[in-house]
Amino acid sequence: MRIELQQLLPEPLIEIAPKVSGIWQQNVVLEPSQWTQLVAPSGRGKSTLLNIIYGNRTDYQGQVIIDGNSTLKYTADDWAALRREKLSVVFQDLRLFTNLTGWDNLLLKQQLTDTVTKEQITEMATKLGVLRLLDKTCGTMSYGERQRVAIIRSLLQPFKYLLLDEPFSHLDENNRQIAADLIKEACQQRNAGLLIAGLGADKYFTYHQTLQLDETNG
Repeated sequence: MRIELQQLLPEPLIEIAPKVSGIWQQNVVLEPSQWTQLVAPSGRGKSTLLNIIYGNRTDYQGQVIIDGNSTLKYTADDWAALRREKLSVVFQDLRLFTNLTGWDNLLLKQQLTDTVTKEQITEMATKLGVLRLLDKTCGTMSYGERQRVAIIRSLLQPFKYLLLDEPFSHLDENNRQIAADLIKEACQQRNAGLLIAGLGADKYFTYHQTLQLDETNG
């Protein structure tokens, strides 16, 4: 799966866009199976970019081209198929169903595609230390616990690109490493690309490229 970002500029940033950017108003290619780190301070558009690629935002100039096709021409069915078969995500706000249990959130995803077994889910939850919590509703979990559930959920479907928005922000060092190892294993098994947004460089992945949203002060 190849993602091209052509001259993107979100409308809310038109008046305040950085003079030098590795993304905005540039032509950027995310090659198949490529692992890319997106770095920027808070409020500079990391979440906006991931939501544009995922199709949740259309308030921008430029275009996103996926495997040669402009997403400006996508129908609702096109987006549904892409998200079901090729594109998985962990949003910064996680978007779990807080009134449902951890198990319910995970099994809803698992049953859509039947890609991962319940035994494999149990194994991932055990490694991340949340197995005993999955009978609780997500609304009663801490943010870090919910973050681990959301990471597991993102790995329960087919994907050719995985989008992660500050996925480790509330995890301790041990769980960050475990989560990173699970993500690396899943991406390698699927021969998938990775786009991970963060505040700064991390030590958990070996990236093919690092892109900065705002290079003005770099």
